[in-house]
Amino acid sequence: MTFKNPSREVIAEVLKNSKTIAVVGLSDKPHRTSYQISKAMQEAGYRIIPVNPTINEALGEKAVAQLSDITESIDIINVFRRSEFLPDVAKEASAIPAQAFWGQQGVIHEEAYEELKDKDMTVIMDVCIKVAHAVYM
Repeated sequence: MTFKNPSREVIAEVLKNSKTIAVVGLSDKPHRTSYQISKAMQEAGYRIIPVNPTINEALGEKAVAQLSDITESIDIINVFRRSEFLPDVAKEASAIPAQAFWGQQGVIHEEAYEELKDKDMTVIMDVCIKVAHAVYM
């Protein structure tokens, strides 16, 4: 793979400068990892926008079916989908003005990076956003 995550400094800067996180694949079930991590990020002060066509809301926020349904500014697109879905999510994300595209730990795909590398977007994959926040913030 040619993909390499940005430096710790860049990741810290993304987290520091962000306020809104669109979470693709966020579950409304409290026992799911996507819910627990998103809740922790919400408690850390970030606004969470659930992106999941199968739920109405999560964490007190109305869910949208897809990224293109979001009408407000997004800083981070955080993806909780299996790696094989990442290229499609990256294609949708490439049309959204966001500071960063973030694949959770275990979520990585070279094709997603190829889709986004020429966009004005930091690409981070295979890194847990909650862990990064705890370490860098």
